[in-house]
Amino acid sequence: MLMIFELMRIAIKIRKLTLVIITFIFITASSFIIHWLEPAIFKDPFIGFWYVMTTVTTTGYGDFVPETTIGRLYGLFLYLFGIGLIGIVIGKMVEGYGIYQKLKEEGKLAFKGKGHYVIIGWSNKARHTMNELLSIDDQAKIVLIDNLPKIPVENENLIYVQGDPTDKNTLQQANVQDANAVIIYSKDNEMDPVSADGKSLIIVSSVEGYAVELKTEIYTIVEILKKKHIPNFKHANVDEFVVADEALSDLMAKSAVHKGSSKLVMKLLSRKSGVDIWKLKKREMWKTYNDAFEELKSLGANLISDRNDFQLLRKLDEPIPNDAELYVICSKDIYHQIQKRP
Repeated sequence: MLMIFELMRIAIKIRKLTLVIITFIFITASSFIIHWLEPAIFKDPFIGFWYVMTTVTTTGYGDFVPETTIGRLYGLFLYLFGIGLIGIVIGKMVEGYGIYQKLKEEGKLAFKGKGHYVIIGWSNKARHTMNELLSIDDQAKIVLIDNLPKIPVENENLIYVQGDPTDKNTLQQANVQDANAVIIYSKDNEMDPVSADGKSLIIVSSVEGYAVELKTEIYTIVEILKKKHIPNFKHANVDEFVVADEALSDLMAKSAVHKGSSKLVMKLLSRKSGVDIWKLKKREMWKTYNDAFEELKSLGANLISDRNDFQLLRKLDEPIPNDAELYVICSKDIYHQIQKRP
């Protein structure tokens, strides 16, 4: 008995992989041993395996029971040693899961998926962006990069990576090269626009530099506090800028002149309105803008622009370029219907 407890004490200290291998060998060997000891009851090693597993897991169906003294003695050995060994294995598994959860919460694990969205810098704006992305696609994966001690919100679609976003290892851990887009935010309540935009410039330069190193393209969207800082970002190959103070000022001005316009814009930006702006590629049957306009209208979608060109109503008879990026306003269901059409 003391020897068995000593073996248990040693087993607890064994590495997880070694313990799993030992357990596998023990169960496999025991299956053959019980078959060899009582071939009349355990007619093949698989029945022996069934008996060993139901014994060491304390299930004990009782459908196969050893009848000889030596067989029962081996059964007692399985009770004392096997059950203890399986208990340790299960304990190690639970411990490993706990460590995994802790590392996940602290952002210490690498993300291996593709087609995700990377948000750099947690803020109320970042939270809102996350919610909007999930309202567009409830299966979307969002990877957050920040230096917070743990993940800021619990969401099964949010993966946290703790680290410096200017560090290549952190960008690699977030797998930014396979992301749909990288969104860079300034911190909440940032009072110094020069400092805030300077930090954003360093971060996006690191991301784009990493893309050059990998010989790939990473789509970057950067929040900028001052419009005059945009020229400083040109060399960084930023794909899109969102100027915080300009957007707010423009919206306030239009609301003052055209009362209620801000409500229209906010509803369009929000998923709660039931419609949104979607991007479409040119279809083969659309020769002119009018072809696209009429078909989309019949489906319940409004064609509003080709990239930044909102003058399509004046050029309905003009041919659509092959590289056109058409934007429509419609519901999510209608957008999916359009996507399914040939």
